[in-house]
Amino acid sequence: MRNGAPSILLVAGLLVYMGAPRARAEPSPLPTATPETVGVSSERLSRIAAALSSEVEKGRLPGATYAIARKGKLIHFKTLGFLDKASGKPMRDDAIFSLASMTKPMVSVAIMMLWEEGKIRLNDPVGKYLPELADRKVGVIKQGADGKAVIETVNAVRQPTIQDLLRHTSGIPYGGRGETEIHKLWPASSSFSATAFTGKEFLAKISTLPLASQPGTKWEYSLSTDVLGLVVEAVSGKSLGDFLAERLWGPLGMVDTSFALPPAKADRYDRALEKDPISQQPQTVLHASGKPLKMECGGGCALSSTSDYVRFAQMLLNKGVLDGKRYLGRKTVEFMTSDHVGSDIENNVAVTEPSRKGYGFGLGFAVRKTQGVSAVAGSVGDYNWAGAFGTFFWVDPQEELIAVYMSAAPGPIRQEHRALFTDLVLQSLVD
Repeated sequence: MRNGAPSILLVAGLLVYMGAPRARAEPSPLPTATPETVGVSSERLSRIAAALSSEVEKGRLPGATYAIARKGKLIHFKTLGFLDKASGKPMRDDAIFSLASMTKPMVSVAIMMLWEEGKIRLNDPVGKYLPELADRKVGVIKQGADGKAVIETVNAVRQPTIQDLLRHTSGIPYGGRGETEIHKLWPASSSFSATAFTGKEFLAKISTLPLASQPGTKWEYSLSTDVLGLVVEAVSGKSLGDFLAERLWGPLGMVDTSFALPPAKADRYDRALEKDPISQQPQTVLHASGKPLKMECGGGCALSSTSDYVRFAQMLLNKGVLDGKRYLGRKTVEFMTSDHVGSDIENNVAVTEPSRKGYGFGLGFAVRKTQGVSAVAGSVGDYNWAGAFGTFFWVDPQEELIAVYMSAAPGPIRQEHRALFTDLVLQSLVD
C-alpha cells in the first residue's frame, strides 16, 4: 500500500489542478444559503463547473472563480483550474484579477455620487470640468487629390457631455477598435493610455485629436470613462483611487480592490495562459506586464477579487444600499440602469460584445431591452459589463440575481466563456 500511496496523491492533485471545483475558504462576502431555498437547483449549478473544467482540461481556459447570489444570499462560489498554469499554482478563492473594463461601472458610480451632490450635471459639456477638452471638433475623412485619406474637421453640433461619456456617445473612440484614419490617431486602449501617459499628458494628447463622430449620434466603445476618471479628480480634488477608496471600496469592504497590486498580495494575482489558445500568440494582462501605471485609468486599470465585486454588484441590485449603508439613491440606480441610447442614436453595443444584441446602454452598463434577439439568455432590464482580460458580471433585478465571473483569458475566447457562463447560471433557476 505504501508503494501505491504516492500515485493516489498524485491523481488527487491532478484532479485539483485540472479543474475540479474547490470549496470556499475565505469569509463569505454575503450571507449564505443553499440554492434550493432561493429557487435554484444544485444539480443544475454543477453543470457550470463541469463545462468550465472541460475548458481548463482542453487548455482553452487557465482557471476561473465565480459566484452567484440570489435574493441577497450567496448560494454558489467556486474556483477551478490554475492561478498560474506556468508554475502549476491552483486557483484560489481570494485570487486577484485585472478587471480591465469592469473598472468602468465603478467609475460611473463615482460620477453619479458627485451628481447626487449637485457637483456635476449630466448635460454639462465635459469642457466645463476639463478645459483642455472644450471646443471639440469632429473629424471627417475625405479623399485627397492623391487618392489617400485626408482628415478635415468640422464644428461639433454640440459639445460632448457627461452623459455622453457615461453612455459612450461622446465621439471619443478607442483607437484600437477602429480602422479609420481618425481611429489611428487615438490611443489604442485604456491600459495602453495608463502606461504611456500621466493624466495631464493624456488630456494634452487627446485634446489635439478630432472626434470620430458627432456627440450624441453614435454608440462607440471608447476612452470616455478614462476621461470621466479625470473629471472625478478635477471635481473632488482627489486622485481617482483615493476617491473610490474613501467613498466606495473602503465602506463596501472591497479590501482587494485598487489600482496597484500590493507586493504582499502578488502571490494571489491571476495570470493568463502564456499563449492565446486560439491564435497561439503570446498574451498577458495589464498588471502582469511589469509596466507601472502613470495614470489611474477609469476605463480599465483596477484590480479586484470575486468577493469584492460580489459586494459591489449586490449593492447595485439593492438599489444603492448594502448592510444598511446607502451609496446611491434608489432612483439614481434605476436611472443608471435604464437605456440611454434610445432609437435616435446608432446602437453598436453588439459590435463590441456580440452576445449583447438586443441591449442598449445606460450610464455605465449594457441594459437588456428585450427578452429575445440575443442568442444568450437573460431578462428584460438585466444589466452588465465585462472586461477585455476575461472578467464579467451581471445583475438581473427581475430574478433578484447577481453573478460574477473572473478569469485571466484576454483573447476572443472570453466571449464564448461569458455566454456559456450566463446560460448555465440561468438554466439553474427552477422556481
